[in-house]
Amino acid sequence: MKVNSAGERLYNGIVKENPTFVLMLGMCPTLAITTSAVNGLGMGLTTMVVLALSNLIISLLRNIIPNRVRIPAFIVIIASFVTAVQLLLEAYIPFLNKALGMYIPLIVVNCIILGRAESYAYSNTPLPSFFDGVGMGVGFTFALTCIGAVRELLGAGELFGFELLPDSFEPIRIFGQAPGAFFVLAALVALQNYIKNARKKAGKPYEKIGSGCTEDCMNCSDTNCGKRFYDTADTAGTKKQLQETGKAQDKAAATETIDGKKGEK
Repeated sequence: MKVNSAGERLYNGIVKENPTFVLMLGMCPTLAITTSAVNGLGMGLTTMVVLALSNLIISLLRNIIPNRVRIPAFIVIIASFVTAVQLLLEAYIPFLNKALGMYIPLIVVNCIILGRAESYAYSNTPLPSFFDGVGMGVGFTFALTCIGAVRELLGAGELFGFELLPDSFEPIRIFGQAPGAFFVLAALVALQNYIKNARKKAGKPYEKIGSGCTEDCMNCSDTNCGKRFYDTADTAGTKKQLQETGKAQDKAAATETIDGKKGEK
C-alpha cells in the first residue's frame, strides 16, 4: 500500500468524512458521555482500537465470510474486541471503565463501526482498511474530546480535571446536562462548516464573484472582460457552429420522419 493511500484514509476519517461533525454517526455516545474531556478522549480511543482491529480482521476474512451472514459475522468480530477492551479497561483504568459504563458494550452496535465494516473493510485490502479504521477513530476521538472539553470548561470551569477559570466564574450548569451536548455539537458543526466554506471561497477569484461573474465565458455578454477564457470571435464561431449542428440534426430527423411515412403508404 502506498503512503499517500494511508494518508488519504487518515485525512478522510479526520476531516473529509468525520463521523461526528460530517456524517453525524454515533450520536448516542457523543451526546451521553461527553460531560468531560477525559470521558470523550477515553470513549474515542476505545472506539478507535475496536474500529481499527475489526476493520483489519474483517478485511482479512472478506473472502471467507459468506455474503448472506456477513452482518452477524461482523458483530461477532466486533463484540470479541469490545469484550477484550472492556476487560483491559476494568483491569488497568477502572475509573474510566466506571465513567463510560454501559456505553462500552454498546460499541458493538455502534453505527460507525458497522458502517465502515460494511462499506469499506468488506471490499478492500487489509492495510487500507486498518488505516481507514484508524482515521475514523481519530476523527471520532477528536470530535468527542472537543465536545467534552467545551462542556467541561463551561459547565465546571475545568479542563481534564484542572481548574482553569477563576473562582468568580459561575459555571453554566446546563452544559453538564443532556441539552448542553446538543448546543455544543451544533456550535462546533456550524464552526466547521464556516471554516470549510471560507476555505472554498479562498480559492475563487473574488473580483469576478463581486461582479456577479459565473465564469461561463462562452455565454458571457461582457466583451470588455479582461479575464474571459474565450475571445469574441471564438465565442461567436462556437455559437454559430452549435446552431448549425442543431439545425442539421433537426433536418435529418424531419427527413427520417417523412421517409418513414412514405414507406408506410
